[in-house]
Amino acid sequence: MTTFETLQLPKALQKAIDEMGLTQPTPIQQRAFPVISSGRDVIGIAQTGTGKTLAYLLPVLKPWKFMASETPRVVILVPTRELVVQITEVVTQLTQYMSIRTLGVYGGVNINTQKKAVYEGVDILIGTPGRIMDLALDNVVRFDTLQKLIIDEFDEILNLGFRAQVTAILSMMRQKRQNILFSATMTDEVDAMLDEYFDFPEEVSLAPSGTPLEKIEQYVYRVPNFLTKLNLLKQLLHSDPSMERILIFANNKKSVDLIAQALEPDFPEQLGFIHSNKSQNYRLNTMASFQKGELRGLVTTDVMARGLDISDITHVINFEMTESPEQYIHRIGRTGRADKSGIAISFISPREEEIQLEAEMLMEKELTLLPFPEEIEVVNRLLEFEKDKKKIKFLLKRPKLEGGTAFQEKKDKNKKVNLGGPGKRKPRKTAPRNRAVERKRNEKRKKG
Repeated sequence: MTTFETLQLPKALQKAIDEMGLTQPTPIQQRAFPVISSGRDVIGIAQTGTGKTLAYLLPVLKPWKFMASETPRVVILVPTRELVVQITEVVTQLTQYMSIRTLGVYGGVNINTQKKAVYEGVDILIGTPGRIMDLALDNVVRFDTLQKLIIDEFDEILNLGFRAQVTAILSMMRQKRQNILFSATMTDEVDAMLDEYFDFPEEVSLAPSGTPLEKIEQYVYRVPNFLTKLNLLKQLLHSDPSMERILIFANNKKSVDLIAQALEPDFPEQLGFIHSNKSQNYRLNTMASFQKGELRGLVTTDVMARGLDISDITHVINFEMTESPEQYIHRIGRTGRADKSGIAISFISPREEEIQLEAEMLMEKELTLLPFPEEIEVVNRLLEFEKDKKKIKFLLKRPKLEGGTAFQEKKDKNKKVNLGGPGKRKPRKTAPRNRAVERKRNEKRKKG
C-alpha cells in the first residue's frame, strides 16, 4: 500500500502531514507527483474532493530550499475568495515547520492592507485573477523570481469571465516557469488557452470528464414548476431524517433568496444561504458553521461552492438543473467521497429535461425516476422568470404617399443588384441539432 512516506518528503513536510491525520495519498496525488516533480507543464483533470490541492502542493514543496527573495516564487490562481481562504489554510498547515511565507489576496477587502502584506515579503501567493492583476499593475506584486504558476479550477476561472485577467497576468510573468493547471472538465475554452499560452502540458487524468461516481445513487423527480419544487423540498426535509448534511444547488442568487424565504420559517437556523451578494464575513462564517456540523444544510450557487472541500455530504439536491451536463457531474461529486456512499436528487421541470438527457448521455447512465408524492400540493402558478418571453415585433406601417414618393430616388450606383462575388456575405451558420438527444427525448415521451 502506498503511503506518504514512500514519496520521501522532507521531515518538516512529513511531520505536518502526520499532524493533519493523512496517511495514504489519493489516486490523483500518486499520479500527479512524479509528473509535476519532473518540471514539465501539467494539466490535471480531476473532480473536487479527489485531493487536487495536495496533488500540486506536495511536489512543489518537496524540493523547497531557502532563497533570499521578497517576491513570490509560487503563484496560485483560483476563481473565488472562499477558495483562496481554503487553500491558504492548507498551505499554512503544510508549511508550519518550514520557512515559507504564505499570503492570500482577493477582492472585496481593502487593497492597501494587502499591499502592505505583499511588501513584507511573500513566497507563495494565492489569489483571485482580478486582485492579483490589480496588485501586479500597481507594481506591488512582481514576478522576478517566479518559478511555478498554478491555476486551480481552470475551467471555472474561464467560465466566470476571467480570461482577460489571466492573459494579462501571463503577459507580465517571466517565460521560464512551470505551469501546473487543474480543471474538473476539459472545455473548448480550456483547450484554446492551453494551445495559445502553454507548452504541450502533459495530461494527468483521474477519470474521463463526465464519468459518474459509482457510490452515488442518482434520482430524479418530475416537478412542474418552481413553487411546487419548494413544496417538495419542504416535504423531503421534514420527512427524511437521513438528510443530515445537505448541499442544495440553485442556478442564481435570486433562486437562493426565494428558497431562503420559503424554508427559513419551517427550518429556523438549520440552513445556510450563500451567494455572491452576501458579505464576505457572512459567507465564511456560514461555511465554517456548516463544516462544523452546526447547520443541517447549505443552499448555494455553483460559483460559491466551486472548489470548496466540504466533508461528509449525505445528499446533493439539484433544486434547479445546472445549465451544462459537465457541471451536473461536478455538483453530485460533492457527496459519495472517501469511499462513502451518497445520494443525488434532481428536481426536473419540463424545460430542464433536455439537460437531464444530455447528462445521462455524458455519463452513459440513466437517472432513477421517483414517483411524485401524492400528498404534496401542485401549484399551477408560474413565477415571472419561468414564463416564456415571446418577443413581439412592432411593424411601423408607412402611410401611402400621393403624387409620387416623398423619398429621393436612389443614385445609379446604389441600384446595382448584388450578384455575389468576393464581397458576398456568408450564410449564417446554425448549430447542428443533437440528434441523439432528440431521439432519446422522443423515446422517453413515448414511454410516458
